[in-house]
Amino acid sequence: MYRFLASPRWLGYAALTVAAATVMVLLGLWQLDRYHQRASINARITAGTSATPVPLTDAVPRPAGTPGTTGPAPHADTEWLRVRVTGQFDPSREILVRGRTVEGRVGFEVLTPLVLSDGTAVLVDRGWVPPAESGALAMPSVPPAPPGEQTILGRLRPSESRGGPPKEVNGRLEIRRITPSALAPSMPYPVYNAYISTDQPAPGLTAVAPEKQNALQNAGYVLQWWLLAILTLFGFAYLARKEARGPEPEDLLDDLADSPA
Repeated sequence: MYRFLASPRWLGYAALTVAAATVMVLLGLWQLDRYHQRASINARITAGTSATPVPLTDAVPRPAGTPGTTGPAPHADTEWLRVRVTGQFDPSREILVRGRTVEGRVGFEVLTPLVLSDGTAVLVDRGWVPPAESGALAMPSVPPAPPGEQTILGRLRPSESRGGPPKEVNGRLEIRRITPSALAPSMPYPVYNAYISTDQPAPGLTAVAPEKQNALQNAGYVLQWWLLAILTLFGFAYLARKEARGPEPEDLLDDLADSPA
């Protein structure tokens, strides 16, 4: 019944159909992997709300190089982990991170190095401030970093990509992306290759809340690609079966009726 499938034309159709369905299944698997990644991030964010903070050195390797260098990057599954660390702020190296949105407003995040007792430092995002009323080029009102020894609690954040060295803007240092490896050369101590977003900002600063990932979107894409793969195979099987069975009797009658007398 299906001998015609051995013809070069139908073999080509079959190969194309299987290839297309395979690509759709692989795309579904890729989206499934993205779903698990995002779901894991969301689970860490939720767990960090009530979890006991762990020491910074338990989550990210200590920088062991010379001043102006960074240590190894933390493992991906430590993002948003709640950590604690004790040290003293170095306000002379404070940097403003421009173009940051909190609660629908664009302003600055305040990044201040915290120098630890061993001489290393970790960058601490102390919170968000709005721009000055006179415009984005004016110096915003930034509460000073507290003096003396401080214990910081916050979420561990990995280095952001495509960051550059700080630039001076109207007497202050600014960056667009938080990339410790790009900032370390301007600092007189080894720097951790991650930063901490504090969840206990000082008065005048707004905490930068964790943003959960849209994992359900990826789950929807998984179903979409796999359903398309099934429909592609089903459509080929339907057409192949119809071709093998030949025309239906009513189709032959229609052809006879349409033929000239």
